[in-house]
Amino acid sequence: MINSNNVSRINIHRILTEQINLSSAGLDTKSTNEIVNLFSEADKEPQKAVQNAIPEIVKAIDEITERLKSNGRLFYIGTGTSGRLGVLDASECPPTFCTSPDFVQGIIAGGISSLTKSSESLEDVSKIAILDLENRNFSNRDVLIGITASGRTPYVLSALNHSKSLNALTISISSVPYNDSKLSNDVDIRLITGPEILAGSTRLKAGTATKMALNIISTSVMIKLGKVYENRMIDLSVTNEKLLNRALGILLDISSVNEEEALQLLKDTNGSVKLSLLIALSGRNINEAKRILEASEGNLRTALIKVKSD
Repeated sequence: MINSNNVSRINIHRILTEQINLSSAGLDTKSTNEIVNLFSEADKEPQKAVQNAIPEIVKAIDEITERLKSNGRLFYIGTGTSGRLGVLDASECPPTFCTSPDFVQGIIAGGISSLTKSSESLEDVSKIAILDLENRNFSNRDVLIGITASGRTPYVLSALNHSKSLNALTISISSVPYNDSKLSNDVDIRLITGPEILAGSTRLKAGTATKMALNIISTSVMIKLGKVYENRMIDLSVTNEKLLNRALGILLDISSVNEEEALQLLKDTNGSVKLSLLIALSGRNINEAKRILEASEGNLRTALIKVKSD
């Protein structure tokens, strides 16, 4: 439903993400080659945007890590493209880092059906966001990353305000400068990518920058939680042939075991690459390795230091 008063009050045409990109004027008259070159040039902007936001991204990673170490959980919330990007990042954590599906969660306005069907009308319904958090028992131990390219989406702002009222850690990701948005959270990440090639279509540069930032945040947090050794994903879930081959490759590359021994270790440890590595690198039996790993809070490098100091 169109409400002219709301349109006038918001002045959405003034928001950076809604402005006209002069470089794509006459877009509908350009050749395919010209269009592709425009997009290729424009997609350099998300990299610059992420680089300019490094201090805020670093702060977010460190603060998220501390919450998760204290039995907190990480939530993404958004609508449309922003919500889908959060759900995508959350859904990749269990197979990549062997986390429980509850540990990192993505919430999109309208639920699962909104992943494939448009539900823009829900962007303006503030109360739904609070219910979506309450249904997941969101608490002050948790972290909420609110994703809103415009910095003004009522559904996301409502979720962030509710989280602040609980003293949860609140982080926002937007694509507008401070004077375009009233966002005020523990960390506000501004990914300034400028007007889109297709005016207002924030699934383009703004979406790309957001995906890049989410990749960095979730992966860095998992590294700091001990789910990576060197540059290998040692907490991956061995659930198919591809992941079995990856697990075997990690064991063969890092330890001195052969393929037969690596397979046996994975069988003995129910597919735990981390535990298999500790056994292979330390020479300890499975029970001792489990004890050492538990005492090291699941960090393989710390566990190996403990072994050397014993």
